[in-house]
Amino acid sequence: MANKRDYYEVLGVAKTASADEIKSAYRKLALKWHPDRWVNGTDAEKKTAEENFKEAAEAYSILSDPDKRAKYDKFGFAAEQMGGGAGGFDFGGMDINDFLRNVFGGSFGFDFGGFGGGGFGGFGGDSQPRTLRGRDIRTSVKLTLEEIATGCEKEISLERARPCPDCGGKGAKNNSDIKTCPTCNGQGRVRQQARGLFGMTYTVGVCPQCQGEGKIISNPCRRCNGTGLERRRETVKVRIPAGVENGMQLTIQGEGHSAPHGGVNGDLLVVINEVQHPQLQRDGNNLFFTRVISVMDAMLGCEVSIPCLDGSYKVKVEPGTQSGTVVKLRGKGLPSVQGYGRGTGDLYVKFLVWVPHKLSRSEKEALEQMRSSSSFTPDLSREDKATFDKVKNIF
Repeated sequence: MANKRDYYEVLGVAKTASADEIKSAYRKLALKWHPDRWVNGTDAEKKTAEENFKEAAEAYSILSDPDKRAKYDKFGFAAEQMGGGAGGFDFGGMDINDFLRNVFGGSFGFDFGGFGGGGFGGFGGDSQPRTLRGRDIRTSVKLTLEEIATGCEKEISLERARPCPDCGGKGAKNNSDIKTCPTCNGQGRVRQQARGLFGMTYTVGVCPQCQGEGKIISNPCRRCNGTGLERRRETVKVRIPAGVENGMQLTIQGEGHSAPHGGVNGDLLVVINEVQHPQLQRDGNNLFFTRVISVMDAMLGCEVSIPCLDGSYKVKVEPGTQSGTVVKLRGKGLPSVQGYGRGTGDLYVKFLVWVPHKLSRSEKEALEQMRSSSSFTPDLSREDKATFDKVKNIF
């Protein structure tokens, strides 16, 4: 009892909150912590979601009932010890989904069946069998920029659970050997009753006889021992769209582990690992390349070859090119993933002018003769000023 939180604190409302405010607060928490939202989470996340959902539901069951709320406001958690008995967390035999539909006005379409391999699904009124779901498989694939630019198909080798070929995934060769579990009536879940703080408390857990599968196999398949599954190493072809980025995750539905007894397959989660290009650097859809040119090429101009993802590309260096000049090659970058974004990026080429460290005597004499020439004197009043400003902005 010492660890229980105040019901108003659980729902995040004041003690003077109206019935509509309490209902609205619970709706938000129920949507946030509903098990179906955490079906792909870690075991710790699933457990947290289940505990928070139950806590919110218990708080709402008390505060939404005027009589129970009045007793709770007066006696707190001591109501039961004082003989009051506020009625407890009891849905009165009603299916939990019916309870939620009353709260959400018929719009609450979730199903508890897939939570945590057992969850705390519908109460005794739900006669629908539980649908099992296979686990997801997470793997990674390495891609070069060239592969990212065009998209590609990769073969991924993985080990996963697949239906047993002898029994077809049923767990038994004959259908007559598969019976509905008498304990849970095929639901895979059982309702348990215990006296709580405010009377009788009802919880739902995995059926201990069928382990949540809803069926009992009297003569299990010898190959899979009744599980209906066996592990096999298989190769899956995955189509990688153009423009993916490092760390991006692709979901391939139905390519994960198979579920027991004809359930729904899990998904294959493929994480992209981008291989560093030896010359090009990536920033989003744009690429960057630095090219070093000599002083003579910068002064006189020349033509250089620039590496692109689809081959080399000739770029003209204009006479008088300054160190730090950037030239844009439009459309030579990477495309957006499946057309989303701003289209294809660009390739930016930055020119750096290399200045020699040592000169021969004749070279020095020739340069000394040109030192005093007006052509070698910086004159920012001319068109060079625009180029200089661009380079200056880099810093």
